[in-house]
Amino acid sequence: MASATAESNTAIIEPPLLPADRESQVFWRLRWSIFRTSLADKLRHARLRVSLIVGLSLFFWIGLYVLFFEGFRFLSAELEIVQALYNAFFASLSIMLVFSTGIILYSGLYRSRESSYLLTLPARAERIFVYKFQEATWFSSWGFVLMASPMLVAYGVAANAGWQYYAAMLPFMISFVFIPAGVGALLCLAIVNWLPRLRVHAIVFVALSVLGFIIWVGYNLASDNEFDMMTPRWFQDISERLKFTERRLLPSSWLSAGLLEASRPGVEEHDGYEPWAESLLYLTVLIANAMLLHQAAMLVAGKVYRTSYSRLQSEFTSRRRIGVSLVDELVSACTKFLPRQMGLLLVKEMRLVRRDPVQWMQFLIFFGLLGLYFLNIRRFTYNASYSVMIGFLNLAVVGLILSTFTTRFIFPMISLEGRRFWILGLLPVDRDTIFWSKFVFAAVGSLLPCGLLILLSDLMLDLSTEVILLHQLTCWTLCAGLSGIAVGLGALMPDLQEDSPSKIAAGFGGTLNLVLSAAYIIVVVMLTAAPYQLMLADEHHLIDSLSGTFLKFVGSRAGVATGAGLSVLVGAIATVWPIRAGLKAFRELEF
Repeated sequence: MASATAESNTAIIEPPLLPADRESQVFWRLRWSIFRTSLADKLRHARLRVSLIVGLSLFFWIGLYVLFFEGFRFLSAELEIVQALYNAFFASLSIMLVFSTGIILYSGLYRSRESSYLLTLPARAERIFVYKFQEATWFSSWGFVLMASPMLVAYGVAANAGWQYYAAMLPFMISFVFIPAGVGALLCLAIVNWLPRLRVHAIVFVALSVLGFIIWVGYNLASDNEFDMMTPRWFQDISERLKFTERRLLPSSWLSAGLLEASRPGVEEHDGYEPWAESLLYLTVLIANAMLLHQAAMLVAGKVYRTSYSRLQSEFTSRRRIGVSLVDELVSACTKFLPRQMGLLLVKEMRLVRRDPVQWMQFLIFFGLLGLYFLNIRRFTYNASYSVMIGFLNLAVVGLILSTFTTRFIFPMISLEGRRFWILGLLPVDRDTIFWSKFVFAAVGSLLPCGLLILLSDLMLDLSTEVILLHQLTCWTLCAGLSGIAVGLGALMPDLQEDSPSKIAAGFGGTLNLVLSAAYIIVVVMLTAAPYQLMLADEHHLIDSLSGTFLKFVGSRAGVATGAGLSVLVGAIATVWPIRAGLKAFRELEF
């Protein structure tokens, strides 16, 4: 009797839920208020960041448009070749969207303070999920839109497509994005809810499986390809190797076929065939599947989100296996030559990265895609000058991607110690050791993957030992300089009140770090690339004989050595100066 009374009292005091449509309006109003306030704050206090983002995005978009337009014009907008390129491009991006959406959604649903607060409100779990799902989809897909839109516009201009094609672009892209996003959301909910003890193993297994698939695809695309580039036989061979992306069950093929049909409104109708009707059919299929996955994710979230959140938050450290993991033992073995305190701090930093799938999964995805690209350039026929130029461009691309990671993950490291610094302050560890441990962790942790990627690129391009050594020297210089800039500026301009690394990286200090890193990469790569390219061009008579004392010196062996020495000097300055300034500020910093 008493238990029944308690249950009835509990049922009575439960706050009533709003109707579903009213609840949806409240959350939309919340999102609009947050967006409006955030935009006003950025325009008031972060105009430099907004201007840089808009300017660099426009520069990036225009550059891609010109590149794609020239490519489509060279191909004469051949429909079969373009469709094969579309299928491969959208299929690869859909895989990336699945993982990026899942990772961002995991952070938003299970690791954010906002979700903890929302779960205390009388709101449906599926509505909270939709609120975070929309946010994750936006953050994961804006890069897709930025990359795909110039390509689609360039093809429309090159193929003289009508207005129907441009009108269909946005609906096609939006409906397509929600399909991999829905798959990523379902995977996120399933892993957290049904694999609580095997969560890390499942994530590692999926990540390694995708990486193995990428390597397998890259090897199949690159192996036994001895044809000259841009020849009919080369195009035929590449098309045959990309046949697997043309399967009709893949959403990427629906997107490609629908857009290409929309670009052909001038084709004469025959036997009931209407290109615009075919395009609408593919768009309908995309929308239907996107809505199906969205509803399925909502249904699953309504049943498992609250329970999976509670289970995840209630996991005790006592359930974990007590001891030192194999990764920790490996890091400890590699740091034996360092002071004991610094070695332990490096083990601590490695544990933080290992336990945060948001960090290492993004790292794995981006560098795995780079590895796939480098494998795809194997055995193509280039002249010596063109091969070296591609190698230096690959070096710049690796450096630019590394700069985004140092800005996102290395720059906030000092700031994140703010509220927890009292723990380190109780230990017999001086501040210099803490600071240097972060620099060593960033420099060594970036050198290993970047050096291996550059070596892979050079081997695929069949470059000489001289160029390989020059690229490795430049890569080491970039890694040391980017790490020094990120750690030094992070200590110079910390944000001790913020505990979100993404928000710290989005501030003025993070923006300045990204801009300085990009400028540093351009200077270092140009100092080594320009002299070597001039020397090769002069040796192979690709240009008229170099005139003038300065150009003759730059395009000589002595000029190449001087350029390499200057790049190392610039790298030393970019490493030492921020470290000295940051170390001084870190010693005087009050937490």
